[in-house]
Amino acid sequence: MQRAPFEINGVKVEAGKRATVDLAVAQLYTHTPLNIPVQIVHGRQDGPVLLVCAAIHGDELNGVEIIRRLLKLKVMSQLKGTLVAVPIVNVFGFIQRSRYLPDRRDLNRCFPGVKKGSLGARIANLFCESVVRKCTHVIDLHTGAVHRSNLPQIWGAMNSSGSNEMARAFGTPVVLDATLPDGSLRSFAESINIPVITYEAGEALRFNELSIYAGIRGIINVMRMLGMLRSHKSKKKSNRSPVIANQSQWVRAETDGVFRPLVELGASVKKHQPLATISAPFGDAELTVRAPASGIVIARTNIPLVNEGEALFHVAFYEKVSEIARHVEVFQSELFDDELIFADDMEEESY
Repeated sequence: MQRAPFEINGVKVEAGKRATVDLAVAQLYTHTPLNIPVQIVHGRQDGPVLLVCAAIHGDELNGVEIIRRLLKLKVMSQLKGTLVAVPIVNVFGFIQRSRYLPDRRDLNRCFPGVKKGSLGARIANLFCESVVRKCTHVIDLHTGAVHRSNLPQIWGAMNSSGSNEMARAFGTPVVLDATLPDGSLRSFAESINIPVITYEAGEALRFNELSIYAGIRGIINVMRMLGMLRSHKSKKKSNRSPVIANQSQWVRAETDGVFRPLVELGASVKKHQPLATISAPFGDAELTVRAPASGIVIARTNIPLVNEGEALFHVAFYEKVSEIARHVEVFQSELFDDELIFADDMEEESY
């Protein structure tokens, strides 16, 4: 018996087929229609319905490229279940290369939205009702803000068994047991019992190959864990499990000046270790920025000119810093050689 079609916005996609469905968002004041493109891969066999979305913040581009490359992989022809891929959710921000909507609202604080609310509330409502509610699992792709880089990391509610399993399967060495911000896609999905994780990696308005490769691999790992793809019989067997961080802290500038970092992204640090110096462009006064606790630097500003109160480093706290440091080092060194996804472009005979 053939699997039933998958329907979004009145468009039915038959089993074993692909389609792109446009969700009409609005019209620009030039009377140009604006749509959210939704790409659907509907497998021939039953399975989960996984939503992978990106650019809820319109300037976060790594996720757009991750989805583009993911959809090109040959293994998608072997899919069980359905993949719903939305590379650009915030089309307004994407066009303007901006994190925000035209009214300066953050779309990721507007969920689940309402039909007659603000622009953000209307887009969030459309996305939730037309897309999210039709899915069983969600992976939301993000980057750091402008001029701020994130180490590849997963954010999830570890007290949710489904989200916990997805977070561990994704394969980044750093996983944060993060709270659910009000109005976020993650908060809405969890409220209706849809397991969801957020992948954070790289910097806004920039492509970063390590972040893109890690994102593709992570999504494939999750799809294998969910039974959407067959397990890969790799000669390399990794026994490394992510180390969960239950607490993290942004280290902020205590004065204005020229910022000179002393540690790199992904570095392991000890409590009170110097992270950077801040000084005036002239004169002898210099302030040392120190780590608030032992852990891993999971985000860092890339701008050398800072004002008092600006976020400089994000440190995830770990008791066994050496253990997570080894995970990060191996993860970065092995990623591009990982046959998990890149051997023969995942040819079907590998399964």
